[in-house]
Amino acid sequence: MKVHELTAIQRDLLFVVSGMRNPSGKAIKSELEDSQGRALLAGRVYTNLNELVEKDLIAKGSKTGRTNEYSLTEDGRDAVRRRRRWERRYTKQSA
Repeated sequence: MKVHELTAIQRDLLFVVSGMRNPSGKAIKSELEDSQGRALLAGRVYTNLNELVEKDLIAKGSKTGRTNEYSLTEDGRDAVRRRRRWERRYTKQSA
């Protein structure tokens, strides 16, 4: 799976999860809202997190009986690394 094949919110979620330690869905949603300065529908966040789980980029586990936690899989870490290399390649030229 290549990061450019993901939707914008899926890419954002992937990067937020990569910067947190086993966050809950609520923590991910809060972090994304804070960084973007806008409210997001919980359903949109959780639907896209589940799609990333299906694509094997994010793993979903249980913190408690009611709260899930998320982490990057090896494929997810690789996707983030590849995307960051690609971004650096093009942002160096404009700096």
